[in-house]
Amino acid sequence: MLKITRKYMRLYGLFIKNCLIAQMEFRGNFMMSLIVESVYLLAKLLYVLVVFRTDLHVDGIPPEGLLLFIGMHTVMTGIYVGVFFTNFMKIPEYIKDGSLDLMLTKPVSLQFMASLRYVDLALPIPDILVGFVMIGIGWHAMDIPLTFLQLAGFGLLLFIGVIITYCLMIIPALLSFWFVQTGSVSEIAHSVWDANNFPMAIYPAWVRRIGTFVIPLFLITNFGPMFLLGQLNWLYGGLALTASLVLFAVVRLLWNQAVKGYSSASS
Repeated sequence: MLKITRKYMRLYGLFIKNCLIAQMEFRGNFMMSLIVESVYLLAKLLYVLVVFRTDLHVDGIPPEGLLLFIGMHTVMTGIYVGVFFTNFMKIPEYIKDGSLDLMLTKPVSLQFMASLRYVDLALPIPDILVGFVMIGIGWHAMDIPLTFLQLAGFGLLLFIGVIITYCLMIIPALLSFWFVQTGSVSEIAHSVWDANNFPMAIYPAWVRRIGTFVIPLFLITNFGPMFLLGQLNWLYGGLALTASLVLFAVVRLLWNQAVKGYSSASS
């Protein structure tokens, strides 16, 4: 297992290196991506201005505490657009033009190749930097101790959020194995994603239950800040870990079933 893990880590390192070389060949596009994403992020930061100007409190959480949730959502958005978005958008293309046939011949996991091949190194930079700055400001303003336990717990929940993001957002791409057009499903997924940048307490109880136990979207951006604020017990922490493992197993099963039914575009 350790040998296999090292093999895939080296391979992913090569993916990143190749993507960086390709993007550096067109530095103008790289800088334009940075500028465009920064402008988009600036528009999103208007939420923060409104929160502070109206002195918004959500479930007893002051504006400084809300920065933890908005920052977490911004960081996860950066990770999603940098690591997953391009790959998930390309999977339907692989199926339609037969590129998946070539990937099937590679001596590595097809799912790994198809879903992690490309890394955008420009788009996520503004989101991740600004997101962690907001988390840091909220952390300090709420007088949260900077201890190993707090850092480790938050880091673990951040990692769990990345796994859940992968599992939930790849589902529209997986549907491409059975349906020709899945763009509308992706649009819905992205709309729901954007609705997750505030504490789940703003939603009715039935929405919170669905977003926690059925489609665990709230686990991505809510559980980390809730842990820092002392609002997350160990039972829900275990739920987050279990949900990430179960979701990954389900996605793995769906991928295997999809590939079994895949017929080459060139056949």
